[in-house]
Amino acid sequence: MPITNTADHFGSVSKTFHWLTALGIIVLMPLGLIANGMPYETSEQLADKAWMFSLHKTAGVAVFFVALARIVWALSQPKPGLLHPDSKVETLAAETVHWLLYGSLVVVPLSGWIHHAATTGFAPIWWPFGQNLPLVPKSEIAASIFGGAHFVLTKVLALSLFLHIAGALKHHVIDKDATLRRMWFGASDAPKTTGTHNHAIPVAAALTFWAIALSVGGAFGAYAPHETPGTAIALEEVQSDWQVQDGTLSIKVTQFGSEVTGTFADWTAAINFDEKIDDGLAGSVKVAISIGSLTLGSVTSQALGPDFFNANDFPTASFEADIIAVVDGYEAQGTLTIKDQSMPLTLPFGLSVNDEGAWMTGTATLDRRDFRIGDNMADESSLEFAVKVKVELVATRATEKD
Repeated sequence: MPITNTADHFGSVSKTFHWLTALGIIVLMPLGLIANGMPYETSEQLADKAWMFSLHKTAGVAVFFVALARIVWALSQPKPGLLHPDSKVETLAAETVHWLLYGSLVVVPLSGWIHHAATTGFAPIWWPFGQNLPLVPKSEIAASIFGGAHFVLTKVLALSLFLHIAGALKHHVIDKDATLRRMWFGASDAPKTTGTHNHAIPVAAALTFWAIALSVGGAFGAYAPHETPGTAIALEEVQSDWQVQDGTLSIKVTQFGSEVTGTFADWTAAINFDEKIDDGLAGSVKVAISIGSLTLGSVTSQALGPDFFNANDFPTASFEADIIAVVDGYEAQGTLTIKDQSMPLTLPFGLSVNDEGAWMTGTATLDRRDFRIGDNMADESSLEFAVKVKVELVATRATEKD
């Protein structure tokens, strides 16, 4: 059997690519469905779900590269002629389905890969080249768009695969021709072929079909950000001697060995502070946090759910502390309350103050178990106990704004 294609036969390389991609699709689709349907209430269930998603993603990346190699090889080879050149409508339909399949084998895994790269956390791809992609930012908007596109395009792939298989069986069982046999290994009794392939119309038809499918997906909200179980409540403005002009309140957790960083979009701080005090009590701070404003990559929904922050029942957290001047900077020594669980917390921070304002950066490490967060994950195999907290802010004196 020749390696390369001829005017009448497919070569062994083309056949190998064909059946490899077929195997990839047959494996990928059930893996994705199974992974989506798996529960994750316990540490063991979450680990199993993440393993299944990692398998799905890794296989998807492999299929992507196989599909690219198949396309490059196909472009370098003559395509065997048509077995039924007089059946113009059927030939046009078959060519359109082929282009839908070729394109879907690229855009489906690529859209899933971009969705993975745009978000953080949960189910890494099993390979040594990292989890990011060039030019793909960590973005909830990008993740939502490409996640929705992946969902829609998988339906196009499934439909085109069904039509392709149905057409092949029709030729083999009803027409009893060599369409299927000439794509199988070994000697083939395929006859001499005639006619040339029309690419322009099938390509245009495939592109139109993709555009319609993506538009329908948009009409049904496929690209909207995923809803979270908690609703972020709006915090009231606070009176403060120092007004926060800009700031970030972030947390960092470690899940399955990978760090995932999240931020709270809505929080307030009432700050009373005298930078002239070199030792002892220098002021106080009261912080309120809207728990529902948290974004934590692909695990945001899980983090806000009842087993973790439980944002519906406990929509806010608070930190009240005295600001103490110490030898190497300052400490906020007080009490942190999350889910009605109050624990002492000392937050060391660095501070720079001048006539224009103050710049503060502080970090601390919490134990999630102290606040009954993730009680269903009693070990660190899937989610570590330690949670790193980082605060950065810029503030100005209230009197300077009057």
